[in-house]
Amino acid sequence: MAAGSTNPASSARLRVLITGAGSGLGLALAQRYARDGARLLCVDLDPARAQAAASSLPGDGHLAFQADVGDDASIDALKAAVEQAVGGVDVLVNNAGIASGGALLGTDMAEWRRLIEVDLLSVVRCTLAFLPGMVERGRGHVVSTASFAGLAGAPGIMSYGVAKAGVVAFSEQLRAEMHGTGVDVSVLCPAFFRTNLLENFHGDAKVRGMASRMMDKSPDTLDSVADATYAALQARTFLVLPTKHEPMRWRLKRWFPNWYFKKLMETAGAMRRG
Repeated sequence: MAAGSTNPASSARLRVLITGAGSGLGLALAQRYARDGARLLCVDLDPARAQAAASSLPGDGHLAFQADVGDDASIDALKAAVEQAVGGVDVLVNNAGIASGGALLGTDMAEWRRLIEVDLLSVVRCTLAFLPGMVERGRGHVVSTASFAGLAGAPGIMSYGVAKAGVVAFSEQLRAEMHGTGVDVSVLCPAFFRTNLLENFHGDAKVRGMASRMMDKSPDTLDSVADATYAALQARTFLVLPTKHEPMRWRLKRWFPNWYFKKLMETAGAMRRG
């Protein structure tokens, strides 16, 4: 299951496990941790992408693992392999996920089960696997990638938005439970930027097209998002809003909810009209 060097000299380095590390934001964060001297455990559903990611990182001792974050047995096997290879994890980045789009009345229960399993319960099962060791050692960091969709309350992304809102709520409650243990918690809520999120898109083709256009028009790049995210994680920031406009949009929703809702619906209507 694992590939790469197991140099004993690297055993004291920060051990960072990232799911969905084969591409996109997961790979970009892996690169930044590796540049700072961490040892990366790159997890991906595609073993070739996991291996390519691990091999591309600066430094040595990085490992590749194949796992399906939507499957209990696969994460149990991942935990066993990681513990055998490096003994544990200091930073867990729950980054793997899939996208969907469409209104509630266009969904079915199969879509809901798939999104909840992969986007929400993956965060739960991976955290259950690697958090106990952090608590025992009295230090660690659990990082989970949600989305601004989990905060926005926007129409047309029902199953995805609800799953990502669950990641935010899970992280909030985990932060409270970990208070005083030495384990920090962060949740990432970026908006659209150009990445491979739509590779495994489920749902309405029109919504996929709108999402693709929003990615193309985004003022944010993968590098800018990864840089902002990494800086926030180094500061142990809880709620990370690494895209340009989202900090202000989040404040507007909190401070002026009715005005925010009006503007949200105006924007949604304009997007539907093309």
